[in-house]
Amino acid sequence: MKKMYKTISALVLSGALVATGCSNKSNESASSEAFELKEISFPLEEKVTLKMMTQSSPLAPNDPNEKLIYQRLEEETGVHIDWTNYTADTFVEKRNLAIASGELPDAILNAGYSDYELLKLAKDGAIVPVEELIEQHMPNLQKVLDAAPEYKAMITAPDGHIYSFPWIEELGSGKESIHSVDDFPWINVEWLNNLGLKMPKTTEELKEVLIAFKTQDPNGNGEADEIPMSFIINHGGEDLSFLFGSFGLGENGDHTVVTNDGKVKLTAADEGYKEAIKFFNELYEEDLIDIEAFEQDWNTYLAKGKQERYGLYFTWDKANITGMNDKYDLMPALEGSDGHKNVARTNGMGFDRGRMVITSANKNVELTAKWIDELYDPLQSVQNNWGTYGDETQQNIFELDESANLLKHLPLNGAAPVELREKTSIGGPLAILDEYYGHVTTKPDDAAWRLGLMKDVMVPDMKAENIYPRVFFSIEELDKLSTIEADLFPYIKRKKAEWITNGKVEEEWDAHLAELDRLGLQEWLEIKQAGYDRNQQ
Repeated sequence: MKKMYKTISALVLSGALVATGCSNKSNESASSEAFELKEISFPLEEKVTLKMMTQSSPLAPNDPNEKLIYQRLEEETGVHIDWTNYTADTFVEKRNLAIASGELPDAILNAGYSDYELLKLAKDGAIVPVEELIEQHMPNLQKVLDAAPEYKAMITAPDGHIYSFPWIEELGSGKESIHSVDDFPWINVEWLNNLGLKMPKTTEELKEVLIAFKTQDPNGNGEADEIPMSFIINHGGEDLSFLFGSFGLGENGDHTVVTNDGKVKLTAADEGYKEAIKFFNELYEEDLIDIEAFEQDWNTYLAKGKQERYGLYFTWDKANITGMNDKYDLMPALEGSDGHKNVARTNGMGFDRGRMVITSANKNVELTAKWIDELYDPLQSVQNNWGTYGDETQQNIFELDESANLLKHLPLNGAAPVELREKTSIGGPLAILDEYYGHVTTKPDDAAWRLGLMKDVMVPDMKAENIYPRVFFSIEELDKLSTIEADLFPYIKRKKAEWITNGKVEEEWDAHLAELDRLGLQEWLEIKQAGYDRNQQ
């Protein structure tokens, strides 16, 4: 379930080229007329229309109003939404064009704005602050912020204003959060059993297992078609980051960890990072790494996974690659050559600050705020996130227990979680707190299963007590960080791939550390450390 907790956003971002404007804007304003509605309650006596922009999965209807969730919302509120909808590959361009041209909708849902973009839009007057709207007109969201005040702190900009509505999804907390590790390592236990091998416990044992996968025909078809280990380099949950934890601080998607004494570290400057790369080069020299791992896309990775050609691979949920079967199991953390073992935590959490904004073109901000607040109703939020119930045209995510007012997750029946959910869910904004489970909804089976694996297999070897939090930096700090990261992070990614294949990490390490400093590492660490320290206060 990545990205509805994690998986969902990954697939949306890799969607096919589809762009659909669901309303004709050629002869009319991009925003709605002023309705002069005050102190309203839903449903409205007469239907009105708001105009919004959004993005959705290519698996979903081109017109969001074909989704049962939106049809019910319209019936319950009396508000019709005139959507302009794009898939992710064109959405950002179209969204930015609308801002640049001044042809602003009333609001943008699933906006995907970064912190820098939010602050720049606010400075330019393209979006409006919403903290007073929340206090005066949004009791559902206000209740969430009262119950979990840390979220109010996270959505409040350095200037004290709130400019956007968040997506919040809690599934476990602390080390046991479902977001603590992106890239679970899935090993082919059927092949282990066929060859009489045990689950590896050390990096050296893993190497021997991969050699056996390569040389001993574990699938028994008489062909050398097995791929001992595969990944997608620098691709979130499909990267081989997990294995870095056997050698030091470990690695994650933003190359940032926090030590237990509160020091912010760049993973790629750690000596253990070098040792991990040396080990990966050994695997590469033995032809144990998929040659396509450095260039393949999701679809290629998926196709080979469905053919069950992998001995070891990495992803959020094996159901999306090799299926929910017993052929693959989660491999625990491995001891490195010096006995070190660590599961590095990602800095992820079920939180997106810039999920929805109200633009300055909106003439009906109270009405819009009250409509958005409906999305934060607990039962509504659950459906926004995962999908709905009672749809007679397709497989449902839930059934509604009317006596308990409880949405119960239905079995997936072999369906890939992300594909099923993206057909009917709307993404957000929304809020799902841990306290909702058992009272508003049940946990998805795949989420409960993954949480169990996290607790039993991953948490015992997590050394770090803290993650790097969702600091809301100032626009000046973000300017500096983005300038540095524009060169620093591509360099780190490029050298990782080069070193795995060419084996020159040892001889180039001192020059590498010097290059990190030249690219601004020390200033980057100062800004990140200052942000961390502010957050802790």
